[in-house]
Amino acid sequence: MSAAHDTLELLPDAQAVPRAVEWVEGIARRESWPPKIVFALTLCLDEALTNVVSYAFDATTPAPAVTLRCRRAGPDIELELRDNGRPYDPTASETPALAASLDDASMGGHGVRLMRHYLQALNYRHEGDWNCLTMTLALGQAQSERS
Repeated sequence: MSAAHDTLELLPDAQAVPRAVEWVEGIARRESWPPKIVFALTLCLDEALTNVVSYAFDATTPAPAVTLRCRRAGPDIELELRDNGRPYDPTASETPALAASLDDASMGGHGVRLMRHYLQALNYRHEGDWNCLTMTLALGQAQSERS
């Protein structure tokens, strides 16, 4: 990936998640990322973008929009998800405790836990009208694991 970044503009609709995942997979093929990296990044993107599409917008949001930016930052890949929906910092949410068994498990609230497991860093900031969630994954680690 060049020093520049790849960008994708999306409407937050039912096609946003599959289009975004396909876009990242295309970059991964072009850049020859290991399958482990592609899995981790697409899983985290799917989780974050599904939440944005499902909860960030309502009928009062003028011109709902989502922008993805993907770039190399040294040995890392940074994927930034920007949306102009309601402000929400997923990194500030309490992660629910893990259940002792599947019978005790509850649905929801575990996406950030998954993201933190796979990502080197997960950072949120609010800029003007935009929520900005940056997901950083260490590409160098996966490459050294292949060697």
